[in-house]
Amino acid sequence: MTTTDQRPSAPTSSNGQLLRPPPPTWSQRLRNNRWLSFYTSPLLIALFLLAWKLYVEITDLSRFVLPPPEAVFTSFIEQITDPFVWQTHIWTTFYEVMMGLALAIVLGVGLGLLIGKSPLFDRIARPFIVATQVVPKVALVPLFILWLGFGPSSKVVMAALLAFFPLLINTSFGIRSVPGSMHDLMTTLKASRWERFWRADLPYTMPFILAGMELAVVQATIGAIVGEYLGGDKGLGRYAVNLQNGLQVDKLFGAILIMALFGFTLYSIVTGARRLLIPWHESVQPRRTP
Repeated sequence: MTTTDQRPSAPTSSNGQLLRPPPPTWSQRLRNNRWLSFYTSPLLIALFLLAWKLYVEITDLSRFVLPPPEAVFTSFIEQITDPFVWQTHIWTTFYEVMMGLALAIVLGVGLGLLIGKSPLFDRIARPFIVATQVVPKVALVPLFILWLGFGPSSKVVMAALLAFFPLLINTSFGIRSVPGSMHDLMTTLKASRWERFWRADLPYTMPFILAGMELAVVQATIGAIVGEYLGGDKGLGRYAVNLQNGLQVDKLFGAILIMALFGFTLYSIVTGARRLLIPWHESVQPRRTP
């Protein structure tokens, strides 16, 4: 019995010379350009600001309703260079988000590992965990303030509560995605539980944990700012309320821009950490579109 090589051969011309593949089209080059977002993002922002400016000028809206972009930019520069804003509001929100995210990582990853490893624990704990997540978090803020006061503690708990669930789900899914062949290999090598976790479970689960952290840091930021908005004495949420009460609409837009940059910066840090910690994973490799 003979076998033939089923691999496709390279295309050749009539005289036997290898044919070169056709050059990529402009759309293929555009999709494969890793710097594309650095070109398109400023362009989209400029178009948005232009549309905003034209709308304000054409409709002749009051500055108390919608200030022009240049007024918002001036207020933003004034706010972002104010040491009081940094020390009192930005730092407070940063502290609350980081503490809430740390608490969510400990609880979410820990329980996610237990749920992923133990089907019995999954059946016992998952209904209760899901029930705590379907409750509107805003409704819990007054209780947290009543129990923990108007200080950072209630906002830390709020941030942790919102960041907890993405980490739990991603971790439990990741630990269940470890191939059975890897478990068989660890058994053959007579690996200990710690060696199984360090050499098999953790490498396969880490991409899922870091993906959950990308969602968790956004949710933690939202939780902290909402908590400050509803019952805080300082922080970016409280700062926005103060500006609203003082009818400083241009500075309110500036505060919203600070919040957006704050959340984007934290998200970018987590994304950069994912690229640093798992450079071998396909999720951080540049994808080529055929």
